[in-house]
Amino acid sequence: MKTKILEINPKKIDLAKIKIAAEEIKKGKLVAFPTETVYGLGADALNKKAVAKIFQAKGRPFNDPLIAHIADTKELYRLYKQVPPVALKLAKAFWPGPLTLVFKKSELVSGIVTADLDTVAVRMPADNIALSLIREAKTPIAAPSANLFGKTSPTTAQHVVDDLSGKIEMIIDGGKTKVGVESTVLDITVEPIRILRAGGISLEKLKEVIGQVKMSKELEGGFRSPGMLNSHYSPQAKLILVEKKGDAQVEEIRRLASEYIAQGFKAGIMAKEENQNKYDRFEVKVIGKGTELETCAANLFAILRSFDKEGFEIIIAEGLKEHDLGLAIMERLRKAAAPKQML
Repeated sequence: MKTKILEINPKKIDLAKIKIAAEEIKKGKLVAFPTETVYGLGADALNKKAVAKIFQAKGRPFNDPLIAHIADTKELYRLYKQVPPVALKLAKAFWPGPLTLVFKKSELVSGIVTADLDTVAVRMPADNIALSLIREAKTPIAAPSANLFGKTSPTTAQHVVDDLSGKIEMIIDGGKTKVGVESTVLDITVEPIRILRAGGISLEKLKEVIGQVKMSKELEGGFRSPGMLNSHYSPQAKLILVEKKGDAQVEEIRRLASEYIAQGFKAGIMAKEENQNKYDRFEVKVIGKGTELETCAANLFAILRSFDKEGFEIIIAEGLKEHDLGLAIMERLRKAAAPKQML
């Protein structure tokens, strides 16, 4: 099929174009669209056949659940079995925004969306294009990241074109995404509430609103949220994450880069801006200043993709401090560096 691309300015929404895209969703087709986190691959969340096309286009395993995107908190009463007070409290504090809430699903939600779990993941994106599309489609939109399964998430329309052109009906080009890493996913069925995936809303911010929050490292009852598979976020190149601190980190990265280059590999370094000049003999891409984690998050996936596009075989990445968005960045880098899981 030929994939149509619609350019829409997020600051000046062209409703006529939004309606064209919404009609595709209503017809059970696939539309990639920007959110504040990454580009999503959307289908009518209440249409089983349409949702199945997401898995087919991405090559995504059916045991990896999807997120349902909404434009009004009233939709929670349709998608959840019941709406707990904590869901409304979190929605008031962080929606629209990069926070996904997992709770018991209603009968309206098909098992294909939830990987046959009894819970459904829901969020309201903070992007004018995404919200306009959901409103015009008049249905929740199921949307994982708009990339081939196992590849790094897309933060520009071109990234989506690179992976999915010819596999989906439409891509909305709304420019580069702002946050650059996916939403934080919270399991609100348990006490204390658990973070299933670190993301755009930090642990620190969540604690300010709801008090105790636990990081979940175990996979209980299957993959309870998107992004729990190690095969997510991976570049084609082998990624090596160096988590040492200070001079020891730089020395280890220089050693590894020298060894791989001596063996004939094309190796590059992903570094913090303040360390860039310490790798003078090597090919370096700068993620941002170590103190400017929002910039680092926004640049992460684009840099990994650029290494792949330029034919690098090895990426050696500096670790970042694990606070605020650094937690989400490091979670993705560790998954990208982990051995690939057999599905």
